[in-house]
Amino acid sequence: MIELIRKRRSIRSFTNQPLTEEQKALLAETLLRAPSSRNINPWEFVLVDDQALLAQLATAKQHGSEFLRGSALAVVICADETKSDVWVEDCSIAAILVQMTALSLGLGSCWAQIRKRQHDQQTTAEQFVQQQLGLPPQLRVAAIIGIGHPAEQRSPLAAAQLQQAKLHHNRYAISWNLIS
Repeated sequence: MIELIRKRRSIRSFTNQPLTEEQKALLAETLLRAPSSRNINPWEFVLVDDQALLAQLATAKQHGSEFLRGSALAVVICADETKSDVWVEDCSIAAILVQMTALSLGLGSCWAQIRKRQHDQQTTAEQFVQQQLGLPPQLRVAAIIGIGHPAEQRSPLAAAQLQQAKLHHNRYAISWNLIS
């Protein structure tokens, strides 16, 4: 797992090669196996591979969702906010797990934050996605993960580039020295 974590980078450029049915099935299984607080599983997932719909989702917010246009698959990560007060956390866990699974399959991925972002002056990104996908109002949209075959190579961060000052030992302001 640590080798995958070391290699994981946001990929925003994809080839036009589609995903296999097996790859889609493994990604879907990962989503359904994601843990959630108290096992409530408030999340719902919309898997989008229709290119016209992907082009619409690519305009969901003002900046940072354009890469969805080129992805082979977008996973819209939603949750029923009436079922759990920690739906954001539950969605975040599912999002990173599907990204790590994508990487393990040789695929690239990138997260597009939807929650608390704007589509335009009058519409939030979340409202836009809800309208595009016909989501019921209680389903909140946390993020969209674009997945596909990478058309770019990004080098892993070197250990020396890690922000080691963010690690603290037992108390804040006592450094934890990362062993490399």
